[in-house]
Amino acid sequence: MRTAARTAAAAAACALAAAWPLRAGGLPSSTLAVQTHGRWVTWWDSARAPASWPAADPTVAASVVWHPAAAGVDWTELAIGGSGEAWRLQVVLARFDPARLRIELVSASRDGGTVADWSLDRTPPGAVLAFNAGQFTGGLPWGWLVRDGAVEQPPGPGALSAAFCVAADGRAWFVPVAGIPGAGTGGAESAFQSYPVLLRRDGEVPPQLAAPGSGVDLEHRDARLALGELRDGRFLVALTRFDAAGEALGSLPFGPTVPETAAILGAVGCRVAVMLDGGISAQLAVRGADGTMRAWRGWRKVPLALVAYPR
Repeated sequence: MRTAARTAAAAAACALAAAWPLRAGGLPSSTLAVQTHGRWVTWWDSARAPASWPAADPTVAASVVWHPAAAGVDWTELAIGGSGEAWRLQVVLARFDPARLRIELVSASRDGGTVADWSLDRTPPGAVLAFNAGQFTGGLPWGWLVRDGAVEQPPGPGALSAAFCVAADGRAWFVPVAGIPGAGTGGAESAFQSYPVLLRRDGEVPPQLAAPGSGVDLEHRDARLALGELRDGRFLVALTRFDAAGEALGSLPFGPTVPETAAILGAVGCRVAVMLDGGISAQLAVRGADGTMRAWRGWRKVPLALVAYPR
């Protein structure tokens, strides 16, 4: 049955890939594979990178086994094989339904805003999900910031930026930079801006991520953290971890490129996605169904975090 399932998944992947438009070459040479049923299967190649992800990749989707956590949150770990220093990666995925959660943005800076001061160690006991949010400049968050229904910072510039917004009733959505209100909150109770956009509209990969010369470093490898919207209305946090030297070195800043990160988010089914601050800042915690908090820690404190509680 497993052989038949793999054959069917491979056939579906080939048919789907044939239907997806491809970008012209220009990306650094690399591939991505997923570990499924004890073997590695290549599902993405930079030489044939799709221009959009209208659906999840069948091979990757078939390798995902979700573990129920608390209050509408699920999590899983996905084994990915990349190129160069990213030859073995663990991708931690946390899927959540904002309608079932009360989401807060926690701002934490000290010394006059010059030093960031939040880490997973500050996650409250009642929280079921926590991760560092957005990007930052020095010890302060970067870009548009709305907390408790009030604008605390104006929008930042950048064609490849977007904002994640949550209303008081739990509705959540992404806003491209052009749609961020010049004044007011646009109905958001909480919102933060980040960059670069990895997927837009219905899974389209921005052209700036397909060829060099558009201001995005397409070669740099790092630990990554990204936030995406799934097609069923739920949202997904993806954290990459180095997985070739044990858990103690999992937070090393080795990981995928920006185009590869976009491919991972597209392959797991996101229609829109944006990068969050990664590297040694990337950190994520999920409370399991048994109440135990699973934490994937970073090395550096950050000035802004998203923390979610049961509604």
